[in-house]
This record gives sequence, structure tokens and C-alpha cells, in this order.
Amino acid sequence: MTKPTLDPKSGFSRLRIDLTYDGTNFSGWAKQPNLRTIQEEVEKALSTITQNQIATVVAGRTDAGVHAKQQVIHTDLPENTNIENLVFRLNQILDKDVRVISTCWAEVNFHARFTPISRTYQYKIIDAGKVTAPLDRYDSAEWFRELDIDLMNAGSKLLLGEHDFFAFCKFREGGSTVKNLMKFDWHRDENGVVIGEVKADSFRYNMVRNLVGAAVCVGEGRFAPEWMLKTLQDKVRISDSYVFPAKGLTLIKVEYPQPDQYLSRYKNNLSIQELEEVEG
Repeated sequence: MTKPTLDPKSGFSRLRIDLTYDGTNFSGWAKQPNLRTIQEEVEKALSTITQNQIATVVAGRTDAGVHAKQQVIHTDLPENTNIENLVFRLNQILDKDVRVISTCWAEVNFHARFTPISRTYQYKIIDAGKVTAPLDRYDSAEWFRELDIDLMNAGSKLLLGEHDFFAFCKFREGGSTVKNLMKFDWHRDENGVVIGEVKADSFRYNMVRNLVGAAVCVGEGRFAPEWMLKTLQDKVRISDSYVFPAKGLTLIKVEYPQPDQYLSRYKNNLSIQELEEVEG
């Protein structure tokens, strides 16, 4: 693996780009041969406008079918690159299921992947066999049983803090399964849709959808809330049948520290080899 660079090479500056996308018709963020991916679309648009071969670094690679309300990427461009009206120009080229929100020259030591302090995901479930409204069909999963939000919150809060989340991650080589789970709670919106929010410093592959599946097992009364903590402590991976569909998952926020903390955050994340950036 090539060591990720913190600073652009001489004559280049780092551009931060915030974007949003509907992941329904994409095979995830990362470029793959003969498949439509968000990275491929964005890099093509940037290359067309800048007349340079563009490579991007992303805050967290979302899997096929996963959406983003706020995704962050960076790329290094020649210092004389004109970025005036870049948001408008990119959105003129990109398909309508990807939109650039903002672009700016990044502060010194910014790195999209290695300087974030947290990522927050949202998961939406339409339970009790209710009819899914047409506008909700892309970002919501359906469940045939009614879910008890209080039970789901009782189990979810037991997992807060820094733990080894081996039991809730699909196996992949490299990276640590020790994560700091900062938020994991549930509520219903004004339409009765079950909304879960999960926030951590970073995630392993399928970790959020495994956590959602475990909470649903508790919410439907299959297991007591304490089962979630026991599963965590026993470090026995839960069944793949508990992994909820990608379409209900949306990356809603990537948080960064103050710029004077970028360097220390970068060094910390690099030292623990955050190789597990795919989520879905």
C-alpha cells in the first residue's frame, strides 16, 4: 500500500470538495472495472474541467447502494487552477444523482480520510408492514414486524464507548476492529419511520448494517437488550442474515477538528492503519 500523503507536492494545492449522492444506481464509491461508481464519475468531471488527470481521496468509501448527504473528498491540483464557479461547472457535467455542494482550498494538513474525528450514518426503517411511500423507496428499508424503540435504545446504548467491534464487522484483512462508538440511538419521525443514527470515529465493513440488524432483533423481541452487549463481549460474529439492506443507509455527516489539530489527527489515524474505510 502506498503511504497516503498529507501535503501536496510543490506547486500543488489541496482542494476540498463536499458532495451528496443517491447511491441507488452506483456500485459504491470506489472505482471498479466496467461498473458505474461515484469516484469514477467525479474524477472524470474534475479531469474534464481542469484538463489534468485527477485522483481523489474520500472520507469514507460507501458500498453499493449506500447514499450520502455529506461526503468529503480531496484532490491535489496545480496552484494556478481556476476554481471559480467550480461547483456550478461540475454539476453541469455530473448526472443528477451526484451533486457537488461546495469546493474550497483546504487548510494546511487537511486530509479527507485521515483527519476526520467522526462519521455519522443514518438508517431508516419502515416497520410493521406499512406501505412505503414512493419518495421513501430509495433510502428506507422495510420490516414486517413492529419495532419497540425503547428496547432498541436500551440495547444500543450498551455498546457506546471504545470497544472491539469484531462481532459486528464482516471479515476483511487489515485495520483495527477497535472503534469509539459515540452515538447509537433510535427515534420515529413525524411519519412514524424508524430512524437510527450511528456515530463513530470510523467504521469497519458492514459494521453499521450489522449494528442495525442486531438492534432490530431486540426491537422485535427476539432477544433482550443485553444480548447486544454479550455479542460484543463474546466476539463471535453475528449471522450475515442480520445485515440490513444498503439502501436504508446514508452517510449524513463527516466531522473534522480545528485545523491546528489536523496533523495530530492524521498521525494518529495513520498509525493504526485505517484500511477499513468501506462501509455498507
